Amino acid sequence: MKLTTRGHYSVKALLDLSLQPNFGPASVNVISQRQSLPAPYLEKLLIELRQAGLVRSVRGSKGGYQLARPPVQISLGHILEAVGETVEPFTEKSAATQQAEDWVTLTLWKRLHQKLKESLYSISLEDLYFDARSWQAAQGAETSFVV
Repeated sequence: MKLTTRGHYSVKALLDLSLQPNFGPASVNVISQRQSLPAPYLEKLLIELRQAGLVRSVRGSKGGYQLARPPVQISLGHILEAVGETVEPFTEKSAATQQAEDWVTLTLWKRLHQKLKESLYSISLEDLYFDARSWQAAQGAETSFVV
């Protein structure tokens, strides 16, 4: 599986939002600057994430986007699904064209695909946050946080 730009930027943006004190709002421009993401593209992704119920928008001079639920309740699978990412590894062949060895391979890939999906939905935004912080501490990095 390869994570596309859409998926990567979406995860980075939500991880950035998880760092806000009390999960308060952050503007698109602030997130864009902190994470080195193009603001117009990020805005489109955040709209999709809002429509999926993962973030909410806050109006006003101190507004922006904020997580709609706690990071522990947002999985990597939810984020990727919200922006149209797919982890489908193959297209189905008709049963009439499959040979015995194709069935074995197909079954293997189906099982691997199921395990991948289970993993994506079991990894929370909170897990990613702690993983990133642990890596950062191991590197001796300062408190600034770029995903």
